[in-house]
Amino acid sequence: MDYPTVNALVDLTSSSIRWLLRRLPVRRSIRLTSEGTRFLLFTFGIGTAAINTGNNLFYLLLAMMLSLIVISGLMSEHSLRRLEFRRHLPDLITAHEATTVTLSVINRNSHIPSFSLHLLDIVDGNDVDRSLWIRQLPPQRSMLLSYRLVATKRGWLKLDGIRVQTLFPFGLFLKRALFPMPSQILVGPQIKPMAVRFVDELVSQGQGQSLPRRGHGTELHNLRLYQPGDDSRTIHWMSTARTSQLIVRETEVEDQRRITIALSTVAPHHRDILFERAVALVASLAWELSRRSYAVRLIVGDADSGLGSGSTHFGIILRLLALCERRNPNEGETRFHVHHSEDGYLLAVIPWADPLAHAAMADADRLLDETQLEELTNGY
Repeated sequence: MDYPTVNALVDLTSSSIRWLLRRLPVRRSIRLTSEGTRFLLFTFGIGTAAINTGNNLFYLLLAMMLSLIVISGLMSEHSLRRLEFRRHLPDLITAHEATTVTLSVINRNSHIPSFSLHLLDIVDGNDVDRSLWIRQLPPQRSMLLSYRLVATKRGWLKLDGIRVQTLFPFGLFLKRALFPMPSQILVGPQIKPMAVRFVDELVSQGQGQSLPRRGHGTELHNLRLYQPGDDSRTIHWMSTARTSQLIVRETEVEDQRRITIALSTVAPHHRDILFERAVALVASLAWELSRRSYAVRLIVGDADSGLGSGSTHFGIILRLLALCERRNPNEGETRFHVHHSEDGYLLAVIPWADPLAHAAMADADRLLDETQLEELTNGY
């Protein structure tokens, strides 16, 4: 064999060894338990006695104890090998509200089962004990585990993977294996119960009159002849009886059921807590209005949810609030452009006395400044 080929093989082997050594501490770790420490000390004592006395019985006992150590390492390694994990997460959750996460564990070993597995969740680099245990997982079988997940703050919650540890078979060593499984879940702000009086006052102020155009409401807009496809519940029976023709009534749309919430994201660092409370207040208010079937539009910073209603639209609002970030005053903020004729009642939420935000929201129907926010979110 020529020298270049030998050198290439040596370089390849050394690089493979370096790669294996770099990965080994990350993938596997092992440490002695208290029982294992006593067992090793006892084994050392038996070995010392065997060397000093030359007694064959001591040598046999030493061989048996050393073989138990080897068997313990091999069996624990087989319990941790060829395991696969799949985590099933919801798309969006809210802070401080428990949600259920499902974890699927698959044993890809052909003939050897896995025993005594303790699963730890790795969240933001920290091991979190979810009390997940598997006593036995047969080969080529899977198992579903579920646990409660509670996020404490909004934004992206990063789940790095699963760490599995086992004391099998003799409890001499605690062997741990890392299974990277990066995933993340979006956490919305916490939903707090709103004061009924505050919400009632809010929706009864400002643009509470009906608009002179056809839509859903209670005020009469027009009477016309019945057309195929019209709702029979809209028939005006008095006019029908008088004219002997089917007459339906059209109503004027109620602007009161269309509310725009504008949240300013400009606040200094020392107002970070109040800003988070303002975000939770807006989320709680949007939830209450959506529950009452109001059409809600959210403008937060540069983002706009558009006008809509229902659970799907509330999910869009919650995503915007989950991802919004506080901006320092020197970074500035895009001014809001809201037309009352299209978006109904306008509520401005300003967590800091910013002159630009106040100027942009000068025509708002109601403005919640930092003093009012402190009062409304006192229990948050």
